[in-house]
Order: sequence, then structure tokens, then C-alpha cells
Amino acid sequence: MRVLMLTNMYPHEADPSFGTFVYEQVRALRALGVDIDVLFINGRASRWNYLLGYLRFWRQLYYVRYDLIHAHYVFSGLIARAQVGLPIVQSFHAPGQMHTYQGWLCKRLAPWVDEIIVTSAQHKALLGHERAHIIPCGVDLELFKPRPRDEARAELGWDVGRKIVAWVGDPRREKRLDLAYATYELLRRRREDVELKVVSKVPHEAIPTYLNAADVLLLTSDHEGSPVVIKEAMACNLPIVSTAVGDVPEVIGGVEGCFLAEHTPEDLADKVERALAFGRRTRGREAIAHLQTQEEARKILALYEGVLARRRAKAGRERVLG
Repeated sequence: MRVLMLTNMYPHEADPSFGTFVYEQVRALRALGVDIDVLFINGRASRWNYLLGYLRFWRQLYYVRYDLIHAHYVFSGLIARAQVGLPIVQSFHAPGQMHTYQGWLCKRLAPWVDEIIVTSAQHKALLGHERAHIIPCGVDLELFKPRPRDEARAELGWDVGRKIVAWVGDPRREKRLDLAYATYELLRRRREDVELKVVSKVPHEAIPTYLNAADVLLLTSDHEGSPVVIKEAMACNLPIVSTAVGDVPEVIGGVEGCFLAEHTPEDLADKVERALAFGRRTRGREAIAHLQTQEEARKILALYEGVLARRRAKAGRERVLG
């Protein structure tokens, strides 16, 4: 099976952390034997790249014969839909976009693709398509695993005497880095040993070191689907304080040392203090053992095979009727 992965998020030299969840998905699918080419359209660098993307897309189809196209995000899906011969599996991410004009585009595109993937039940409800499949992004448990905190701190040069709150991600507006800073200001008034570390544009393979070096992961987003960093922190047994976005309540629910908070600096700071008072690592790794990248890839491969089987059956019926 040969698949073209069409995406506007993918790690590249200027930002090695950009779209690592797509990279990990590609890697896991390749491990299952899927032959994948990646066409990355860097719309963040320039919106004109989307127009150029149509030309690159058609050039790719001219030179390579594919069985299926898997598009990530709506603009990539619109490019994929410029052809009619190949089936399309469409992954929608960032449910916060459903409240913008992009949400309107997602809803218009959805009936015109063969299968739809979203990352949470909340996102599926916002999209409004019953046939959408909920497949959360997985975590690589071989890469993300616990290691001694002070050992990781020595590698990063962090002070072993400080209480480190890590905020990990891309500081886009919906990620609410401003809320993380406001939370930190409150914490600083209460105790002198706390420090906020913002980790952004770091190669994916380095993230486990940062998580293991921290005392708490702080996630302050307004909107999420199934944030991978939560599962990565869980895999490292790191205490977590997060707003109740996407599937976070389900992922961290029942795990001691992990807390949900309101979207206010006061409640976030209170929950961070509780996480620090917890004073040890969690048992998060046990709780997310079923959310491995390999399991995500197996579910996606099953979708691919289903789409192609239906195409073959339809072609067979048309030959008989013809």
C-alpha cells in the first residue's frame, strides 16, 4: 500500500518540534509496512505556499502512483480534494479552529472525503459528523520513559534545588502561554523556589529530558483535541496540572498527582502547589499504556484497508453491471 501524507504541520529545520505527532504517526505506519511519502506544505511560513501546494501536489501525483491520500488539517484536505481518482482519509486537529472560519471549511469538506479522523469526542461533536472516527494521537513509550530527575537536570544545566514547572509547546494564542506566565507570577509571590521553564521549538527526541527534569507539567490551553504532551508527561510519570480541554480529563483522571484546573491563574496556581506538595512521581505510565503510537497506527491502517476494500468492491460491481 502506497500512501501520500499531505500535511501543513511537520518537523523541519527551522522548527524541529512542529507537527511531531504527524511525524510519529508516519513512523509508526511505516513500521507496519505502509509505504508513505510526505508532502509538507508550510503554510505558516507563507499563505502562498498553499497555492503552490496545489502545483506540488499534482506534480507528485504525476510521478508517483498512490493508493490513498491521508490529509492532515483542513487546508491540506482541500488540496487533496482537488483530485477525484484517489480516496482520502482526512484528519482534523485543533478543535479550537471549529469556532473560526476554518470550522466552517471542515464541515463543508467532511462529506467529500472517504473517512474522517478526530482526536476526541468533544471534537467529533463540534464537527457534527457521526461517521468520524476518534483516534487519539499516541505516545512512543520507548522514547518517553522515566529517568532520575537530577540526572536530567544535570544534562540541561537546571538547578536541582528549584521547583520546576514546565510549559511545553508552541506558543500559539490558543495555548495561552500568557495564562502560564500569570500563574507563575502568583506562585512567585507564594514561594521563592519555583521557576517556570517554557520549552518550545525543541527536537522531539529531547522532550523526554525536559519532562523528566521538571517537577510539574503545566498545560493552559483554551482548546485541545488530545494533547500529546499530556500523554508524554504521563509516560514519564510527571505530575500534571491542566485545564479541562479535549480528552485530558479522561487521560489523567484517577491518577494521583495530576490535577484539572479552571482557566484562571488563581486555580492553576493552587493546583500547581498541590502537585508540588504531592512530592513524587505519578503512576501515569500505567494509565496510558493503551495509548501507544503503535495502537494509533494499527487503527489508522484498518481505516486505510477498509477504504480500499470498499473501492475494490465498488469497481467490481461496476464491471459486472457494465
